[in-house]
Amino acid sequence: MSNFWDIVLLILSTFVFVAYLLVAFQIISDLFRNQKMGGGTKALWIIGLIFIPMLTALIYIVAHGSGMAKRQQDAIERAKSDTEAYIRQVAGKSPAEEISAAKTLLDAGTIDAEEFARIKAKALG
Repeated sequence: MSNFWDIVLLILSTFVFVAYLLVAFQIISDLFRNQKMGGGTKALWIIGLIFIPMLTALIYIVAHGSGMAKRQQDAIERAKSDTEAYIRQVAGKSPAEEISAAKTLLDAGTIDAEEFARIKAKALG
């Protein structure tokens, strides 16, 4: 029967350790995202996470929990907008936008009617 409880204890301690690692990595990533906190303070938090891990993690989450959520949400929004901007850049303009830009150039006299017709034909396919 001793082996059974040893296995249960191993599973429980592994779960707690993995949960702590997830929390610690979240805290460390938040430390690097936080622009208001100085470098010395960040170093102290990391040292605390190494030497007094559970207590430091608990104190950090209580003290900075709401800020962590906001910074993570801001990072997600920034990544999403950067991705959308990249997709728009790579995808190029729609045919209507290309024709409109060419028409503006034609009206300004930058291109002639022949070039406009060529750009329009290319945009339409």
